[in-house]
Amino acid sequence: MHRLQFHYTLSRDNSPALVRNPLIDLLQAVSSQGSISAGARALGLSYRHVWGELKRWENELGNELVIWEKGQSALLTEFGNKLMWAERQAQARLAPQIEALRAELERSYALAFDNSVHVVTLYASHDDALSALREHALRGDALAPDYEPRQVHLDIRFTGSVDAIRALNEGRCVMAGFHTLQGLGKKTLTERTYKPLLQPGQHKIIGFAQRTQGLMVARGNPLNLHSLQDVVLRGARFANRTLGSGTRVVLDELLVQAGLTASDIKDYTHTEPSHAAVAQAVAAGQCDAGMGIAAAAQQAGLGFVPLAEERYHLVCLKSALAQPGIAALLQLLQTPQWQSQINNIPGYSARQSGEVLSMRKVLPWWDYRHGKVTEKC
Repeated sequence: MHRLQFHYTLSRDNSPALVRNPLIDLLQAVSSQGSISAGARALGLSYRHVWGELKRWENELGNELVIWEKGQSALLTEFGNKLMWAERQAQARLAPQIEALRAELERSYALAFDNSVHVVTLYASHDDALSALREHALRGDALAPDYEPRQVHLDIRFTGSVDAIRALNEGRCVMAGFHTLQGLGKKTLTERTYKPLLQPGQHKIIGFAQRTQGLMVARGNPLNLHSLQDVVLRGARFANRTLGSGTRVVLDELLVQAGLTASDIKDYTHTEPSHAAVAQAVAAGQCDAGMGIAAAAQQAGLGFVPLAEERYHLVCLKSALAQPGIAALLQLLQTPQWQSQINNIPGYSARQSGEVLSMRKVLPWWDYRHGKVTEKC
């Protein structure tokens, strides 16, 4: 069995949180460019170096990686393809944990290099826009003109929506992120899930974004899936999200609206930890469809079938609104620079981003007319 070691570097550059492996980079370059020489040029390396590294790895792993004959395109062997796909799948499944690890390291360094930095610890359902916001906040030139560079550091821990709000209530973070379908009334699964966790007068809802949820399917949608009913009728293999995730709640809510049950969905119990992991499962042919966001489908080269609009909320305790870090974050969310960036993410719009909102209006299953509780923003 081959063992793994991890290393990280300090840099001023903004780049995705990936655990890089030079062998996988070589295989990806050769596969996408069609030759060893073109792959070497794409990586900024010499042909001799890439050829020598491939041979060294073949000796190390005991398997051929590339099939190459003079005058022919270079092809990965079956083992080479399996190795590359296995690494991609692992990266997709571990993306939230990798992001959390980098956030924890950068949080420590932020405090070490600048004691005046505002650190906001956020537990949230995994979301591409939040990752983009974290990088945006680190770039001083992207903040409002009266901000000092790196004034806000988002310490994001990705977890399910339910666990995120519980973390807020238990004091493990100062803000949580969760998402709900638009247009829901009372006596819904969403109400039963979130209402016990949120209290008017104690919690404050902050707008973040509107986004589209839908079916991630193979490119070209070969099974012609356009609804959850189609998924059932065609016996499509499905990739679900884990229990406690916001997308799992969304799926179950949509099933109820469609008059379907969990048992109607083939492989309903097959779960993945993030949108990216579901997309990778579809791309790898392990399933035919899964719920997710358009951005994850696009990144994996998949088709996307919109099913519903939802709002992604941030929530904090009312007392936290006065904290410098929260105030700085709310101001950042309302800058034109940030709202322009989120509007360019597929399936997203910056609806009321950074605004403190009425819980009753955002979550309409809260009704104060028959009670004594009132809410003021």
